[in-house]
Amino acid sequence: MSIHQLGRLEKVELRKVWLNEAGDFTPWLAREENLALIGETIGLELELEAQEKNVGPFRADLLCKDTATDSWVLIENQLERTDHTHLGQLLTYAAGLDAVTIVWVAARFAEDHRAALDWLNKVTGPNINFFGLEIELWKIGDSQVAPMFNVASKPNDWTKSVTGGGAGPPNVPTETKQLQREYWAALREYMIENGTSVKPTKPLPQHWMNFAIGRSNFQLQSYANTKEGRVGLGLSITGPDAKPHFHLLLQDREGIEKEIGEPLDWLELPERKESRVMLHDLKADPNDHDGWTKQHAWLAEKLERFDSVFRQRIKQLDASAFDPQLAEVVP
Repeated sequence: MSIHQLGRLEKVELRKVWLNEAGDFTPWLAREENLALIGETIGLELELEAQEKNVGPFRADLLCKDTATDSWVLIENQLERTDHTHLGQLLTYAAGLDAVTIVWVAARFAEDHRAALDWLNKVTGPNINFFGLEIELWKIGDSQVAPMFNVASKPNDWTKSVTGGGAGPPNVPTETKQLQREYWAALREYMIENGTSVKPTKPLPQHWMNFAIGRSNFQLQSYANTKEGRVGLGLSITGPDAKPHFHLLLQDREGIEKEIGEPLDWLELPERKESRVMLHDLKADPNDHDGWTKQHAWLAEKLERFDSVFRQRIKQLDASAFDPQLAEVVP
């Protein structure tokens, strides 16, 4: 039996890599690959909106979008141990925005600040979430220094999904809402167990579930219609450029449908701010618990197909390239 020579992890002081918080650490965090690392740690796909963004009387280090929900994500960072000043700023950010996830990155979390975030996650509603991340640097021998984020505090998703958060008695979900939450929880479990490339979000008592696809104002969405007994999925396009983006994709309809492997429903929805590209499975009934595994396998497969076909196309879309005179009329 061969014996492998293993290296030894060596911790590196943060100040040896980042001398200045605002000038070095914040710009490093803002880079796409490092936001992706934070996103992997907390289960979100992040898109940078701005650095040093004004929020009330303070300036948030990084302002991002959760591309699965288009909600705000604020990142506040420190190269030292957490302090009361930054905690106060976080509370100001939460008060100024209706729906926000706040990520506090620091070298080390004091126990009272960790407890404060845990308490905030307990008493706030489901639209406000707090994460505490401790950052460490490690190397092996003469290797490159590698960052590691450790979760010091995170939302109690189970408590919030059951109680709705905040004070007062818990909300009792209707039978339909309970079924919807169970359906998406089972889909999420299926996707995690089968290692799908598309990452599921938190299951909620609603008839849809969002999935990030790498750019704000674009989401993959799966649907479970308990009234009509059908399951489907599609691409949702929102924002001020929804119609130009929709028509730019429509110009490549033949190529997209060839890669998907079947025809799609192209819904411009001219009377709405949203457009959609849909795929339905009319034979699948979400009320049929025995059929969930087959339905979830179909949804996971089609979501991965949509992600692989649309993700790169979406990143390359430029609304200014759209000529309204060349817009195709969708039947």
